[in-house]
Amino acid sequence: MISPLTVLSSVLPVYLLMIAGAVLRKVGLVKKEHDEGAMRLIFNVMFPCLILDKVLGNEVVRSGPVVAWAIGIGFTFIAGGIALGYFTGRVLGLKRGTGLHTFALSSGCQNFGFTAAPVVEILWGGGALALLFVHNIGVEVAIWSVGMMVISGGTGIPWRQMINGPIVAVVIAMVLVALGLDDNITGPPRQAISMIGIGSFPLAIFITGCTIMDLIGHEKPTLRIIVGSSLVRLGLVPAAMLCAAKFLPLATEIRQVLIVQAAMPAAFTPILMARLYGGRPGMAVQVVLATTILSLITLPWIITIGTEWIGLEPLLP
Repeated sequence: MISPLTVLSSVLPVYLLMIAGAVLRKVGLVKKEHDEGAMRLIFNVMFPCLILDKVLGNEVVRSGPVVAWAIGIGFTFIAGGIALGYFTGRVLGLKRGTGLHTFALSSGCQNFGFTAAPVVEILWGGGALALLFVHNIGVEVAIWSVGMMVISGGTGIPWRQMINGPIVAVVIAMVLVALGLDDNITGPPRQAISMIGIGSFPLAIFITGCTIMDLIGHEKPTLRIIVGSSLVRLGLVPAAMLCAAKFLPLATEIRQVLIVQAAMPAAFTPILMARLYGGRPGMAVQVVLATTILSLITLPWIITIGTEWIGLEPLLP
């Protein structure tokens, strides 16, 4: 048996890093002009190195069916979450042109990267973390196909967006694993990869906190958007994910990934997509801020209920 307080104390460093970033941005010690260079370094170099370090040599990713399930689950729950967000938006009275599609996308997409990954590693260890990276291939495909069609009204799919540092790193790692070459990457080269990757989590989460501070006040909060998005992102979708983890014939590591994904707040990617493709970025900001703040309360409960109901045991002190 675990308690929500135990879970919260274990993942609290993630939230404290966000708060630190927000505070230092507020007082002016961390400038906006620093963000782009840092994020390019994280996204294109540090995070891919972390992925290679965690996936190479990990036994769980040697199973083709497990990999296929992880990718399929990632795609399915993003597509399903967007659909659920769309119907919830219609119930709230939103229409095309008033933010319906932005609401659907932003409330339907959970955070799957820099916030989710350290929580997965803290709770479950390296096997689940490696499968999270594989699972994220399906997530990326769903966001830039289904999500893109929703936010842009079906004007096309920017497939090149899926060719990015983390996805390339996962593909390279999976090819090396499939060929049986991953165990040969050892010694100083492997240590260098590990050293570069290890700093990606804290730095990315810190900058996420800075970004959250930048978003505050972007648009006046609306109660129905806050309540509706929280219901989708922190209520309905988590229930569906936990049911999948309980009843589908999944590997233990995929169940572990699903429990953490169920507890995650909304992703930041829909804010960018809304800005670029004619959506309402202010609404996406509301969804991200509301679910991120509320997740500090809901996350430990979702993880506690999920682990006990499914019958798993996290790596907690």
